Amino acid sequence: MDKRALKDLLYEQVARIGKAVSSPKRLEILELLAQGEKTVETLTTELSIDIKLTSAHLKALKEARLVSARREGKYMVYQLSGPDVAGLWVKLREVAEEHLLELRLALDQMVADPAKLTTLNRQTLMEHARLGNVVVIDVRPPAEYAVGHLPFARSMPVDEIEQRLAELPADKTIVAYCRGPFCLFSEEAFQLLNARGFRVAKLLDGVSEWQAAGLPLAADISE
Repeated sequence: MDKRALKDLLYEQVARIGKAVSSPKRLEILELLAQGEKTVETLTTELSIDIKLTSAHLKALKEARLVSARREGKYMVYQLSGPDVAGLWVKLREVAEEHLLELRLALDQMVADPAKLTTLNRQTLMEHARLGNVVVIDVRPPAEYAVGHLPFARSMPVDEIEQRLAELPADKTIVAYCRGPFCLFSEEAFQLLNARGFRVAKLLDGVSEWQAAGLPLAADISE
C-alpha cells in the first residue's frame, strides 16, 4: 500500500466515528447509555421514535464500535463500549457550545434564569454535600442512579418528589441534577420544589460531565 492510500485509510477509519455521531438521535442515545445499559424498547420510549428507527441508529453506532449489545431473554440490551465514549459525547457537546452561537442561545432558553444554577464549583459542592450543608438529589430514574451517581447524592426521581417532600430539609439548599445540560428532569424538580418553598438550585452536570472532569462517582469512593 502506498503512502497516500495508507493515509486515506487512516482518515477513513476515524471518519467512521464522525459518521456514527452525525445524527442527533444517535448523540442522544450515547447520552442515555452513559447513564447505564438500556433495552431497545427503553431507548425507543426515551427517544420518542419507532423501534425500527431506534434499531437502525443502534446498528450504526454498533458498526462504529461505540456501543455493544447482549441478549437478555427476549430483549437486546445495549451499553457503551467504554467510558471513553461517554467522554466523547461530553467533549463534542463542549466544543459545540464553544463554537456554535445557536447552541448557546438554545441553552440560554433552558436556563433563562441563571439564579437557578448553583454557584458552587464541583469540589466545593461535593464537600458541602459531604458535610450535610446542602442536599444533592439525583432526579434520574433509580436504575441510572444505581449504576453511578455523584458522591453523597440521594436518589429522588422527579416523578417521586411530590410524595417525598417530607424527606427534604426546609432549612438547607437542595441541589438537583439529572443527565447533563440537555436534560430537563432537574428543571422539573426545580420548578416543583421552588413552588413548595424550598431553597433549590440546579446543577448542569450529569455523571458523564463529572467523570470527564476527573472526579469520582459514588461507586468509586466510600460515601
